[in-house]
Amino acid sequence: MADTSRRPAPQMPHASNRGQKLLPIVIPMGVVAALILIWHVGVIISGVPPYILPSPLAVAGSLYKDWGTLAPALWVTTKITMASLALALIGGVAIAIFLVQSRWIEMAFAPITVILQVTPVVAIAPLILIYAPSTQVALLICAFLVAFFPILSNMVQGLKSVDHNLLNLFDLYGASRWQTLLYLKLPASLPYFMTGLRIGGGLALIAAVVAEFAAGSAGAGSGLAFRLLESQYRLNIPRLFAALFLLSCLGVVIFAITSFISWLALHRWHESSLKREN
Repeated sequence: MADTSRRPAPQMPHASNRGQKLLPIVIPMGVVAALILIWHVGVIISGVPPYILPSPLAVAGSLYKDWGTLAPALWVTTKITMASLALALIGGVAIAIFLVQSRWIEMAFAPITVILQVTPVVAIAPLILIYAPSTQVALLICAFLVAFFPILSNMVQGLKSVDHNLLNLFDLYGASRWQTLLYLKLPASLPYFMTGLRIGGGLALIAAVVAEFAAGSAGAGSGLAFRLLESQYRLNIPRLFAALFLLSCLGVVIFAITSFISWLALHRWHESSLKREN
């Protein structure tokens, strides 16, 4: 029988683990780089004029040349998006807590929330523009309405999805309604809230752009949506692509921030963030 007592202990594959952690970053970046390369080669080979489809180099040049114009517009869109998302978080959580306090309250206010949710924001944007004190406030309200309902619906679902056995346990020990809400329902609804946060972040940006399209705002205080329309009217397609690139980058940053917040809140205990042991 062979002697196995002197065999070296297996070592942890640190390099392999590091490579697995880098793969989610390297693979998407490689795909994006490949698509940009295909775009560039296709434009050069086909000879498409820049006013129809500019090359990536032309877009980068326009981004650098027009940065003084695009940067303030990016900041305006970012402010509207983040402010509407913050208001949607506060309002969605507060109203969700209010709705789940009683079945009668939920039944009374549920039709109103459904009506506002299914009504396109473009349809009510003209009314908001009439009654709002300024265009910026109107844009903020439109973006808020779109981002509000995913957070509200997810939060309501989370507050109603608490384990009934845990609710019975809290009742058995005489916990008050607010103690049950604070120590049981809110922590249990955290995964649902984080899902609503990620969805609401992207929708807030989309609504801010769509609302600006509907409002037709222009001037120094306008956002990237106006720069898109301006570039279209002037047939400045490289600047249009540069504005689209900035919008895409803003959306990616918002998604990354909300995903990171979700990971911070859930990675120690929730099954969606824990790694399988087998």
